[in-house]
Amino acid sequence: MATIPITKRGAEKLKEELHRLKTIERPNIIQAIAEARAQGDLSENAEYESAKDRQGFIEGRIMEVEGKLSAAQVIDPSALDAGGRVVFGSTVELEDEDSGAAVTYQIVGEDEADIKLGLINISSPIARALIGKEEGDTAVVQAPGGERRYEIVAVKYI
Repeated sequence: MATIPITKRGAEKLKEELHRLKTIERPNIIQAIAEARAQGDLSENAEYESAKDRQGFIEGRIMEVEGKLSAAQVIDPSALDAGGRVVFGSTVELEDEDSGAAVTYQIVGEDEADIKLGLINISSPIARALIGKEEGDTAVVQAPGGERRYEIVAVKYI
């Protein structure tokens, strides 16, 4: 199985979710199934069917998170020394060459990406254009609205 890069923060979030699913969600749904089963006829019991569906979702998510954690290659951005190059986990300050707008992104794994928080997926077009570049370089991104050019202002490993 191929390894999946994930930041230390992303791995902690997945571990917290797994703990919550196993210690809170799973026992709650088992209790809900027991209560629905106690109501009698299961063939026409909507609460029972709903609880069983929810149980299937929870068990599937537990397996998915466990699989991701087992294949994860945890990377601590603060421990990186990439010589000023943009790599997975680095935080990059960019300036749009057309508008002059400044943006800051951290390149993270698929599960932790959130553009509103400035966390971009390693496989996104902008991250692919940035990987390997250094401060002062220009990254050309093929965006849906056309070609965008960004100057790399700073590269940090935080």
